[in-house]
Amino acid sequence: MMKDQQKTPEDSSRREFIKTSSLAASAFFIVPRHVLGKGFVAPSDKLNIAGIGVGGKGKSDLANFAKSPNVNIVALCDVDDRQAVASRTNFPNAKYYKDFRDMLKKEDKSIDAVSISTPDNTHAVATLAAMQMGKHVYTQKPLTHDIYEARILGQAAKKYKVITQMGNQGGSGNGVRRMKEIYDSGVIGKVDRVICWTNRPVWPQAVPTDNVDPIPKELDFDLWLGPSPKVGYNKAYLPWNWRGWWPYGTGALGDMACHIMDPVYRILPILYPVSVECSVANTWTFTLREKDNNPDWTPFSTSIHLDYPRNDGKGNIKVSWYDGGILPELPSELQPGEMFGNSDGGVLFIGKKGKLMADCYGANPRLLPLKKNENLKVKETIKRVPNEDHYLNWVDACIAGYGKGETSSPFEYAGPFTESILIGNLALRSWMLRDNPTALKTVDKYNGRKKLEWDAANMKVTNYDLANQFVKREYREGWELVL
Repeated sequence: MMKDQQKTPEDSSRREFIKTSSLAASAFFIVPRHVLGKGFVAPSDKLNIAGIGVGGKGKSDLANFAKSPNVNIVALCDVDDRQAVASRTNFPNAKYYKDFRDMLKKEDKSIDAVSISTPDNTHAVATLAAMQMGKHVYTQKPLTHDIYEARILGQAAKKYKVITQMGNQGGSGNGVRRMKEIYDSGVIGKVDRVICWTNRPVWPQAVPTDNVDPIPKELDFDLWLGPSPKVGYNKAYLPWNWRGWWPYGTGALGDMACHIMDPVYRILPILYPVSVECSVANTWTFTLREKDNNPDWTPFSTSIHLDYPRNDGKGNIKVSWYDGGILPELPSELQPGEMFGNSDGGVLFIGKKGKLMADCYGANPRLLPLKKNENLKVKETIKRVPNEDHYLNWVDACIAGYGKGETSSPFEYAGPFTESILIGNLALRSWMLRDNPTALKTVDKYNGRKKLEWDAANMKVTNYDLANQFVKREYREGWELVL
């Protein structure tokens, strides 16, 4: 059980920015990898990385790691041969697998680290399997599909003593560091309100159907489903539309909040919200399946409101999220033609003495009105990541070794952060239950808007039990998550 969220001693240290300079190992003897044991890389060796999910984002992730002269890409894994073509071409000497479990078992002695860029539903099982084998891991955002999984991976990082990083690149950016320096200067005063917004979803929100399409010969669909329930193949699910389906993705919030809310969680004195509420656009237009326990697909547009107690006990901070074309009111301090964030979204801190805005990824922080920035003098106090490179930040930390190398978004930070974000999806999925014909036959009707009360220590909604089914999903046999 976790400690009281307002008295968690880890929070103050978590809130400190991680040292981000490249770490150089010193006074090492040149010894083989197997002598050092798992989780350590000999200075004479390169970091041997395997990729799980190597199409799309996985392809670009591997390409970024490979920019380091200290990296070898030694193994590739993808359930869809079509998606793996580019990575197999880029790394012709890397061995290729379809099942990550086979890859980890057969390549155990040749792999130091693993990059996971699968759909959200497989993040946790693949990541934990690699960690349990002593491999450093880089896992794309959101860290996990479920709140329970995020808690498990946060614990696993401490247990297995490997270098970890979530793929929210802005965490290594100069923007969020500058934003913290401005906040710490006191120029905007105490913050009690934050507004976040995104242009997502930008993927097709396909209407659910009961069509079962022929499975492409290049795709192992059963492996693609992973821990999710076994269903017939539907071409609406992939290669990238999966973000709009609850069994596989986490919607617009899961996609972008790890980028846009990172300054909120990294800078302000908060840990977990105590309540959450939402609204969802046009749920009555959804086409639902009678046989499902809940609607399968994520909504077009939402607003979510989270209430966080301050860790210092001095009140609460309310954080609001908008997506799908629903945007917050323009600040009165903005002049005509001045951008509110950027095209991908942004974040606005509202303080007692002023307002501080940044773009997506926490980039380009600036005071409002913008003329205040002309004479702003705030010292640079936080060390920057070289070239703002989130990928090489992890690579350098892996080479330095556990206890020496440090990353910008280790799972000790990314786990609680992801939990906090996914609490918003509890509200969304509970709201959507009200339109589900099967649910309404068997449970009390969810009448209209409801504020969910959250017990973080026990990972439980205390005032609407039906929402708790989304805290931890049922895993298919053979895909269970065991710490």
